[in-house]
Order: sequence, then structure tokens, then C-alpha cells
Amino acid sequence: MHELMTVKEAGIWASNLLGRNVTASNISYLIQYGRIPKKSDKNGSVIVNRHDLEEYYKTHHETKKDRWKKQLGRDLNWDLSFSEYKESETTKHVHRLHSYKGKFIPQLVEYFLDQHTDRFKRDYFFNAGDIVLDPFCGSGTTLVQASELGIHSIGIDVSAFNAFISNIKLGKYNIYDIKHTADAITRKLKQFQREKRNVDFENRLLDELRLYNNQYFPSPEYKYKVIKKVINEKEYGNQKSDEFLPIYNELISEYKIKLTQPGSDTFLDKWFLQVVRDEIDFVFDQIINIADSETKNILALVLSRTVRSCRATTHADLGTLKEPIITTYYCKKHGKICKPLFSISSWWQRYVQDTIKRLLQYSQLRTETFQLCLTGDSRDIDLIERLTKRNPEFGMLLTNRKIDGIFSSPPYVGLINYHEQHAYAYDLFGFERRDELEIGPLFKGQGIDARKSYVKGISDVLNNCKRFMKQDYNVFLVANDKYGLYPQIAALSNMVIVNEYKRPVLNRVEKSRAAYAEIIFHMKEK
Repeated sequence: MHELMTVKEAGIWASNLLGRNVTASNISYLIQYGRIPKKSDKNGSVIVNRHDLEEYYKTHHETKKDRWKKQLGRDLNWDLSFSEYKESETTKHVHRLHSYKGKFIPQLVEYFLDQHTDRFKRDYFFNAGDIVLDPFCGSGTTLVQASELGIHSIGIDVSAFNAFISNIKLGKYNIYDIKHTADAITRKLKQFQREKRNVDFENRLLDELRLYNNQYFPSPEYKYKVIKKVINEKEYGNQKSDEFLPIYNELISEYKIKLTQPGSDTFLDKWFLQVVRDEIDFVFDQIINIADSETKNILALVLSRTVRSCRATTHADLGTLKEPIITTYYCKKHGKICKPLFSISSWWQRYVQDTIKRLLQYSQLRTETFQLCLTGDSRDIDLIERLTKRNPEFGMLLTNRKIDGIFSSPPYVGLINYHEQHAYAYDLFGFERRDELEIGPLFKGQGIDARKSYVKGISDVLNNCKRFMKQDYNVFLVANDKYGLYPQIAALSNMVIVNEYKRPVLNRVEKSRAAYAEIIFHMKEK
């Protein structure tokens, strides 16, 4: 084999070396992200030096499966990683109508709920026509998948916004009306922008950044030099960021762009540039005047998704906001100078199109079953009373049949403040916040008292929900039980853990690459 190879030849060579399929796309990824240096032949075609590739694989030859089992234990059930699915499949149709921390992938729900999924297991636990409960509904993954599988489902969530997300995913819509209404709002937004000049400013800024980044952060050469420590990324990035600031400030002055808002009391006040806030308020005013309630709700969710993507923060801090960003900055995630957003327009239009596409996809898969998420506290809610008020026919079905089981992912102790992650939506839509009712929120920490409170909270939920369940029920709870709390929870709920499924979590929120596992506890009446 020659030392210099085309990308396709490099894939074949690497496949023979590693004993597994390595595609040309895999090789291109290594080049794009600076793992191996980019080279070109005399015709300008990309080529790969065999020695560079060989050097890379010397330290990266272990498969993720082997590496994670070494770190997390040999009892890791790799079948439940669902590694064969693309991201587009794990975020299929309405599951990605809105961002949400801490949700599981739909394939995990299918594995335990679908009686036809015999690929990995012999037993199944639910049948079409059963009723499944998710007392920690979150963004409604269990309910959406239950509908696909012909299973009725009920969700409960203490967060009004979570229930809003879930029920919108499950709704039926006039797609023509959504598109027609959204297009009208987009036209009005463009007219509104002409008076503000922020779009013209942003286009000028993008042109300047393109020239500057091409000169000082050429990709993938720059990334490769950072990996090889030829360049001190922090020093070089900060230096070039400072050098670009005069260009940025000059454009701000020329276009008279308002950056900061007068106050910082609310999330919307603090985390959005003034020009962005103006557009948010403008689109919100258009939405509240929509006559059709279903169209109004779905476009409100589109706006919420848009708002989340337009926060004034760095790309590396999207998951854990630190400080508002009002200038250009060196972006470690992208390896170049980036900027905050100065308009919601592109995200609004992108999410409108994406939402319509996903609603149409789901409309072909859903079944004529009952699905509803209730806002309430699962520790004391009267399911039959509340459900009957919202849907008498579903309430009657629950009274006669009872719930067959639970599939849910309770909050993890001291990990997420569930209301706070959507603070922008609570500010925008005026939903009532009930942070004090969260079980195991981040603000209570992970100390002994917090753990005791968590154990009591989860067991109280299970004991309350048991009142509405049939005798031979199945409970599946997805948890990262690093403190070993679930045996206590089972005992306090008069349940026994009959099985544990330890699964690797490959696609975590904000793209964390650390090895991570969670356990699905299968529980039944003692």
C-alpha cells in the first residue's frame, strides 16, 4: 500500500487494519475535526498519509463498546445502547419539537412496551389496548411512543410547561392553517426588521467574520495544530478575539444596534440582546391573536424553541448558562470567532418548517388511542377524577380497566432544576411555576437530607399511583442510581426489584462524551 491514499482507499485500509467497516465518511470526519492532517495532491484532491492514520489508530483502536465496558462494568447491556440508530431516528418526528434535558430515546420505550420487539428479548410486558402511566412525564416520550404502539397512556408532570410540550406533541392539527399563519407572521417579522436594521448588521458581521476566520482559523489545519499543541488555543483564541473587537464595535455603532436591555430581573431581560427581545415580543403579539387554539399552541411552541436557540450565550455554554455574551468571542466548540444572535428570524423559519414536517410524519404513525398529560403532583393526584374532567371517555376506560404499568424516568437526585431549564417559556407565556414541588431538584443538592427527601418523594408517587393500577402491574423506572436509593424506594412502595437493565447512554444532552450508564429497574408488587 502506498503511503498516500485517497479518502476511499484510506477507508479500505483502515477497515483491514481494525477488522471493522470504516467508511470514507469516517475518514473525512477525522480530517474535518483535525484528528489527522489534511493533505492535497497536485490536482487539489484530498489525500491521506498512511502513517498519520496509523498513528491515530494506535491510540484510538479500541471500540467504544470495549472502552465503556472497561469503565462501567461487563454487565453493561450494549443491546440497549441502540448504537445502530442514527440521531435522526432517536429524535424522530415529534420527539424533537422542543429541546428538553433528561429525556430518554423512544427506542428505549419501544423495547419495553412493544410486544413485537423480539430482536433482543423473549419476554414482553404490555399489549395493544393497555394503559401505561408516566408519573414524571417530562416532554412526553412515553406517551408519544405509546400512541405509535396502540397503547393508551397518561402522563403527569408538576411543570405546566412540560405538560404543554407533551400535549402539543400528541395533538392533531390543520397543517395548512399552521403554514398559512406562520408565513403571515414571517412576512410581518421581515417588515418589522427593516425598521431595526439588525439583519443587515448581522449579514455584514458574518461577512467580516468569514474573512477573519478564514485567515486566522483555517479549517481543518487550525484544529489539527491545536490537537498537536503547535498552537496554544486559549492564548491564540483570546488574542485574535481581542483583535477583532474594534471591527465589531465599529459595526455596532454604524448600525445603531441596541445590545443590552434596561433591566435584568427576568430571564428574558437578562439572556437576550435588546434587538432579539424586540423580535420575540413582536412574534409573541402575533401569536396571541391567532383565532384557532391548536394553531396558536403549536406556533407558541415553535416560538419557545426559537427563543431557547437565541439566548445570548456562547455555543459551549448552551447547557449551563454562565454570563450573557454581547460581543464576538473565541468559540472553543467551533475553533473560531463566533457571535451572539441578533435576530430570531432564521431559527423561527427553520423551526416552522421542521415542526410541520415532524407533525406530518407522526400523523402517519399515531393510533386512535387516548393520550393525555395532566399538570399535577403525582404524590397526591386523583387520576380518575382529574382524567374524567378532561376526558370523560378516557376516565371511564381507566375506571373499568385500570393501569397496566408504569414506564418513566424520575428526576435524578440533585441534577436538574426542571422549571429553571425553561425559565424563558415561563416568562414568555406566564405559566405558574411550582419549583417547590419538584422531587430531587438541583437546588436541593445531593446531600443526605436531599437523598432522604428524594426517596420519600419517589416512593410517595408510586404508592399513590398504585391505587389506580391492576394487581399484576409492571413498573419500569429509568435512573442513574449512583447512591443506591432504589432498593429503599422499592421497599417503601411495597415493591420488589425483579430485574435491572444496565444500559450505556450514548447520546447525552449537550454532547457529553464521558462514559455514562443508567439502570432500568423492573419492579412489581411484593
